[in-house]
Amino acid sequence: MEGMKLKQKVIVLVSTLDTKGSEAAFLKKLIEERGRRVILLDTNTGGEPSIPPDISSNEVAKASGWNIEEVRRMKETDKVSSIMIEGAIKKVKFLLEKGDLEGIISFGGASNTAIATSIMKSLPFGIPKVMLSSTAAMPTYAGGYFGTKDITMIHSVVDIAGLNPLVKDVLGRAAGAICGMVEMEGGLPSLYRTTRGKDLIALTEFKFSEECCSHIRHLLKERGFEVIPFHAQGTGDRAMEELIGEGLFQGVMDVVPAGVGEELLGGNRAAGPNRLESAGGKGIPQLITPCGFDMLSCGPLERGDREDPLWVSKDIKNRKLFIPDAFRVQARTTSQELREIAGEVARKLNRSKGPVANLIPLK
Repeated sequence: MEGMKLKQKVIVLVSTLDTKGSEAAFLKKLIEERGRRVILLDTNTGGEPSIPPDISSNEVAKASGWNIEEVRRMKETDKVSSIMIEGAIKKVKFLLEKGDLEGIISFGGASNTAIATSIMKSLPFGIPKVMLSSTAAMPTYAGGYFGTKDITMIHSVVDIAGLNPLVKDVLGRAAGAICGMVEMEGGLPSLYRTTRGKDLIALTEFKFSEECCSHIRHLLKERGFEVIPFHAQGTGDRAMEELIGEGLFQGVMDVVPAGVGEELLGGNRAAGPNRLESAGGKGIPQLITPCGFDMLSCGPLERGDREDPLWVSKDIKNRKLFIPDAFRVQARTTSQELREIAGEVARKLNRSKGPVANLIPLK
């Protein structure tokens, strides 16, 4: 497979074929009946597969520099998972780079969901990614599964173990989902084709900037720009930084760079250590305002009742609070915290290779 371009693009189906062979075979058949080609990638480390894979677990392990027998003897589960994820990513990216990949799908519980979504997160925006999972609704895990990527999670409700009528039903809907998505011809190449000749501007916004951002979108549209808004709730602005790094945008209207402050202070909308750096690294124009720096997202309200470390260390209860509901709590930042945020923003912007305007409203 590695020496030639495939005659037909493929959907990669990631599974553990020592225990989920019958379910994988059923899902593969459903997808193939819709006219798509499937490559079955085996990530199992338990034993021999129950059905033949197209990419074996030994091939996956070898792509990471290991032999599958060595991996199976390992006791450290996290290391085993990392080896198989690394190898699978290399295999899938090989298909992507050759132009043969049109989508990826998987199913399973906590372990396979973590492995499969890690592989999916290595792929660019627009490549269809479907994960059918019995743990999709677990709040502690869900954010980690998604990350900043456009992964479609389907909650299976039932455990995907055996081909009972309910499992067949959810597998059928997953097959329909991935086939429907690939027919839309997504992916960054498609985005570049459809936006060729247009200037794309990234825009951050949240509740408190709605009126301002609506006005900005209208003015830029009048001038021929295409504005792509991102919800600055932490994950949204992380995703924006990644897409800026991939070269999708020609400019950034960073109305709500508050994720920098949230990262610094430990708030709910922390946007990662690289927030406010991609545009500067690319040298594209960016306009910044201080919107959102005056607050720290620290909900839900019950955290205060549990003597949460953030609430204790920041003395949240004695600050001015805005509480639209029990889940969303915004605490006023202190003058010292604002100085720290300003210093961090200045440090990042001073490294920019392109033009920067920092607008501070006076009223």
